Amino acid sequence: MMSLPQARRFDWSNLGLRIASGFVLVPTALYATLGQHQHWIPALQGRQEALPYLLMISVAVALMAIEWGGMSAPGAPVRVSAAVTAAVLAAVFVGYGSHSVAHYVLAWCVMAVGAMASALIARGVAERPADAAYGVIYIGPAALCLVWLRATNQGVWWTLMLFACTWGADIGAFAVGSIFKGPKLWPRFSPNKTWSGFFGGLAAAMGAGTLMASLPYFQLSLLAAAFIGLTVGLATMAGDLWESALKRRFGVKDSGDIIPGHGGLLDRVDGLMFAVVVMAGARLANEIGWGH
Repeated sequence: MMSLPQARRFDWSNLGLRIASGFVLVPTALYATLGQHQHWIPALQGRQEALPYLLMISVAVALMAIEWGGMSAPGAPVRVSAAVTAAVLAAVFVGYGSHSVAHYVLAWCVMAVGAMASALIARGVAERPADAAYGVIYIGPAALCLVWLRATNQGVWWTLMLFACTWGADIGAFAVGSIFKGPKLWPRFSPNKTWSGFFGGLAAAMGAGTLMASLPYFQLSLLAAAFIGLTVGLATMAGDLWESALKRRFGVKDSGDIIPGHGGLLDRVDGLMFAVVVMAGARLANEIGWGH
């Protein structure tokens, strides 16, 4: 039986690398989300898509698929990664640039077909079909929800609130957990996470959501924003723990090493992948009248 990696304490020696990576990743995400607009506030009010945003999502999908192939299909990582990438990007391109329900229904159908095709390809190269199909199901919904979220009315605001709540949850959990420590949250899969960090992350996510809703032009009540921050914070924690469980299953410490101090891209955006689905659900509820 494959031995699982031993739990290790947080490596404080690479904290500088983690911070430096954040100074690169955060501005990149914000620039791609805002797009190349000359007037910032009107851009936040419109539905106009930005090509840098699509490029960012496409590159991220390809990198995550490569990491997924390396973890789940060590015998044929390139073929499985290519299949997962093609399946997810096909769905993203179908949904991109439209707020039409029909486009997104078609996009979800394309994703389902892509998952089945990935399973067939994995089976043909003696890899586990279910793992290849799950790679599409794991990466695809987050990518498609990111496209849809920004395409909605005031979509840039909602996308920025997603980032604020997710980053707030991560930073709050790390800071509070490091200071107060205490009982472990789920030591079997993630030995560094504590209950104090869990509640600190939720509080930070709620605060970030409320702060975003208090800004001018954003049409969202503070109470609704706090509730959305709470649910997004919960989703962020769940995504982080789920990724830890997946890495344990595949017997790896990190999904990759592309980001200095963080590991792979899947390691960095694991919480975001769950959080964006929850945020998209909140945005859909808001569109039918909740939270104004």
